[in-house]
Amino acid sequence: MKKRLVSVLLACTLAFAMVACGSSAEEPVAPAETEAPAEDAEEAEAPAEDAAEAPAADYSEIKVGMVTDTGGVNDGSFNQSSWEGLQRASEELGIQVQYLESSTDADYKANLETFIDEEYDLIISVGFQLADATKAAAEANPDQKFAIIDDSSIELPNVTCLMFKQAQASYLVGYVAGLTTKTNKVGFVLGMGTPVMHEFGYGYCAGVLDANPDATVLQQNANSFADTAGGKSAATTMITDGADVIFHAAGGTGLGVIEGCKENGIWAVGVDSDQSSIAPETILTSAMKRVDNASFEAAKAVCEGTLQSGVITYDLAAGGVDIAPTTTNLSDDVIKAVEDVKAKIISGEIVVPETAADFEAAHGDAYELD
Repeated sequence: MKKRLVSVLLACTLAFAMVACGSSAEEPVAPAETEAPAEDAEEAEAPAEDAAEAPAADYSEIKVGMVTDTGGVNDGSFNQSSWEGLQRASEELGIQVQYLESSTDADYKANLETFIDEEYDLIISVGFQLADATKAAAEANPDQKFAIIDDSSIELPNVTCLMFKQAQASYLVGYVAGLTTKTNKVGFVLGMGTPVMHEFGYGYCAGVLDANPDATVLQQNANSFADTAGGKSAATTMITDGADVIFHAAGGTGLGVIEGCKENGIWAVGVDSDQSSIAPETILTSAMKRVDNASFEAAKAVCEGTLQSGVITYDLAAGGVDIAPTTTNLSDDVIKAVEDVKAKIISGEIVVPETAADFEAAHGDAYELD
């Protein structure tokens, strides 16, 4: 009897211990060394990964404004490209963006002041023509952040200068023109004679002559970024003189150059953006200056609090300049030649001239514009 009582008490004690340890007969505990199947492990880890993802930053209160030069936002060139970059920033970052067009030089100051009064986080001035107005505004408003495209003269702690190696892109399209011309005469229409704009000319003429030493480059300074009729007239004159490829670095004036080339059935070369959509059967290629990327990166830096003052330069190696991706009108031989030249520029084997002295050292007085 005592033995039986002891047995019953022992059984109860063991049962209580099992319950206290959290085990049951229906759900046995797996040994510690047992591993779950691989797919089960992945599923088990997924919630932890999701939980670790940080919520997306909210930049909806950030405002970035853009002031165009007189070429306007639909110039098919660097104003339009800059605005496209800000539109991308709006879509991807969720920021607020706006632009103000300048009909004349007198509009620059008023447009900048409008964005300042509305407390925009960043104001982007498109083009060196806005340099004086931007500098004055930045000096008067030291807490306001500015960025300016194509000018490096403003040395203020609240101004970022966005510069490009445009001579490299111009060299590439010049090389294409030199290989493509049948008459050994090509043209170049400049929007305005400034150091920055002359870089387009030095690069283009150097590319033409390196590809085709027998070629002649006809040149004209339109002295405007908004004179479509003047651009067309310049192109027509060059065509009459035998040019069969014409490159413009002239903003809105260049739209007239393209029109003149289209009407006369010769090749035009676009600038700043891939302008092939303007006249697909007329645009041979375009010298791209990725102003859109620069504007986007500046807007992103403001959001992240990393925008720095000083000069930021975009070159071929960094993808800041290039030849247009549309190659429909280029032969395979020309495409290959351009790729070879690009590699040599990036490696430093070819140094594209950016100044009159550098150009003249290699090609004499072939560049005629002031």
